Amino acid sequence: MKRIYPLLFALFCLFQLYAQTGQLPLIQLSGVVVTEEAFELPYTTVYNKTLNKGVISDGYGFFSIVCQPGDTLVFSRKGYQSSPFWVPDTLNENRYSIIHMLTHDTLTMPDIRVYPWPNKEAFAQHFINMSPYEDDIRRAQRELSGESLAFVAARLDADASLAYGALTKQQNTKIYTNGQLPQNNLLNPYAWSKLVQEWKAGNLKRQ
Repeated sequence: MKRIYPLLFALFCLFQLYAQTGQLPLIQLSGVVVTEEAFELPYTTVYNKTLNKGVISDGYGFFSIVCQPGDTLVFSRKGYQSSPFWVPDTLNENRYSIIHMLTHDTLTMPDIRVYPWPNKEAFAQHFINMSPYEDDIRRAQRELSGESLAFVAARLDADASLAYGALTKQQNTKIYTNGQLPQNNLLNPYAWSKLVQEWKAGNLKRQ
């Protein structure tokens, strides 16, 4: 019985030695995750299904993970299709670099109709107060009328081209009347005639 214990101990040592010599080498796998347009894809999850470990790529899409030959890596990110990668088992070095591409995940969603009312009560109130003679064409005509456009234009800053044109006209007028009295429309018969025509047409009435 005493001879069995040394034999069992020797068998246990041989088994441990065989397990250590048969273990697969570790590989430092590094790379960059990119999109279909060759842009870096940051914060992508790289999961090793074989070793049950994973990492996340940095802001530039770079990652580095320890694996073994034959392991299966899964690259996943929200908005993209998950893509597996099988580590080759014919590698002779302990370092390996790749560029892995992920494709966009196209989702088909049902049509959504957005209404301007938050609830049914607001819709009912708007429907009661709605004018039947108010349609899109009438609203467009009112918004594009001369008064509305003039009201909006008076409150907009002049862009570079308009400012340049106004300055050029002012300089030309100054050159034209150089050495003369400034122009006074109070004595301009054409201006008085136009004022009388607008007054007769009712354009000077307050809205």
